[in-house]
Amino acid sequence: MTTLEEAREKINRIDREMARLFEERMQAVEDVASYKIAHNMQILDSGRERAVIERNSALIRNPAYKDSYVRFIQGTMAISRAYQNTLAQRNVVGYQGVEGAFSHIALMRLFPGSPCRAYGTWAEVFDAVERGELACGVIPLENSQTGEVGEVLDLLRSHSCHIQAVYDLPVEQNLLAPPGAQLSEIREVYSHPQAIAQSADFLRRQGLSAIPYANTALAAQFVARSGDPHKAAIASRETAALYGLEVLVPDIHTDKGNTTRFIVIGRALQEEGNRFSLLFTISHAPGQLARVVQIISGLGFNLESIKSRPLKYVPWQYYFYVEVVGSLRDTLSQRLLEELREVCQEVKVLGAYRREEEPCRS
Repeated sequence: MTTLEEAREKINRIDREMARLFEERMQAVEDVASYKIAHNMQILDSGRERAVIERNSALIRNPAYKDSYVRFIQGTMAISRAYQNTLAQRNVVGYQGVEGAFSHIALMRLFPGSPCRAYGTWAEVFDAVERGELACGVIPLENSQTGEVGEVLDLLRSHSCHIQAVYDLPVEQNLLAPPGAQLSEIREVYSHPQAIAQSADFLRRQGLSAIPYANTALAAQFVARSGDPHKAAIASRETAALYGLEVLVPDIHTDKGNTTRFIVIGRALQEEGNRFSLLFTISHAPGQLARVVQIISGLGFNLESIKSRPLKYVPWQYYFYVEVVGSLRDTLSQRLLEELREVCQEVKVLGAYRREEEPCRS
């Protein structure tokens, strides 16, 4: 055995022992993370890391190795910190808006008791899910009155996120006011323009002026902080409870069937469900969309939704979103994808999910 072979064998033996010790260390890291999560502590403890580096580097007897060891232990602690962050974020669900907004309400109904985190934009939620900072995110996809949220479709196309569930939230608007306020005293009503429009008949009958606000939850927060019995907000019952307001008049919205569909986005593509969604692009030529529809119908699939969106930076060309009834696991569904890829420029499977069958209306 040569000197080189002996040295390599020694390294192999040490590496085996280091692998065993690495697993043992990471098990201890899990215990540390569990304690920090339970006590709402920050993952990064800079003082602790500096102390560990100083103490451990003092154990190195050969000065030629010290700088390399410092970099080694810094890398090890970075791995530990990243793993702790992963554990801490495992059950965190993100949404856009503030507490009491409809996205937050949908999240609470979908994930009761789960820790949640608010973001300023839908794009930030998508980015956080994509980076692994969130287990998933709750995002509005469409409204039964106003249609799809085009920006969300664009984000589904541009991000490596998948639809894992859908949830239909009935939109119920209520007149909220500080405790003790009377309807006859109300002079100003604050809410999001959509909520104002949905409650226009009630406001007109009562002779109330409406003042637009950024969203329903912030309007309720403003009214609660003002404590003014002449001010009211239009928002949900959950928002009233959150900000200590009373439901002065319930269900003031005109359309009792108004519903917003939310999607749960995550990194993994799951195949379970009775629906799946696709995005596709086609060449700008006569009959191309008809060919796609013929393929879908020819294989016996029913489309429950088809929408078009402009392709960014390509004037007057579009991509399409479709929701297909069926299981993504079925052989026929896989055949559908194969045939679509033959005629489409791009086919992206957005996800599979379960949705309850809607009753037929006579």
